[in-house]
Amino acid sequence: MIKKKNILKIAIDSPAAAGAGTLSKAISKHYNLFYLDTGKIYRFIAYLKINFPKKFNNKFVKSKIKLLKIKDLANKDLLSDEIGTEASIISKIKSIRKLVHSFQINCAYNPPKKYKGSCLDGRDITYNIIPDADFKFYITANVRTRALRRYKELKILKKNITYKEVLKSIKKRDKSDLCRKISPLKKTKDSLLINTTNLNKRACFLKIKKIIDRKINN
Repeated sequence: MIKKKNILKIAIDSPAAAGAGTLSKAISKHYNLFYLDTGKIYRFIAYLKINFPKKFNNKFVKSKIKLLKIKDLANKDLLSDEIGTEASIISKIKSIRKLVHSFQINCAYNPPKKYKGSCLDGRDITYNIIPDADFKFYITANVRTRALRRYKELKILKKNITYKEVLKSIKKRDKSDLCRKISPLKKTKDSLLINTTNLNKRACFLKIKKIIDRKINN
């Protein structure tokens, strides 16, 4: 794989519902970067497993990832709690991670020509997918704040779920992400910590923008 030079690469890791997706989208739009929510790929595979259980195997997943388009990841069905839980299980499978990693690395280093670079968010982006990223951020918030955000998101999507169920699901997801043997969620020494618990979207964006501008304008 040819790695494009002179492109801006931003790597973001975070636990579930910390606001990384919203921030990454805003950063990508501002700096004209190709954006990839890597967790959505695992959700997409979980969706395949739930909907095509008899066909589901490595060959089937490989063929689907080969044809995967970014617009496929915008499917609202991927946001369900059931798919989130299944995605967390799937993300522990070594062979599946290998397939997903190839897709992610290609997106990071070979974004479409119209973009000035790439911005990826996930769980292992800073140390596994783009270890040489120009900027690395670890975005977090306390678990109750994150659960409330996810609960509100799901309510907008008319999902029949309680805050208590969402909180339980997020705690379970955290445990799975932090404790898995393959590519666990962790903050690297060179990642800048951004705690979004008491910050609104605009304040978070401006905080990150200031950090990026300081470096790229010097």
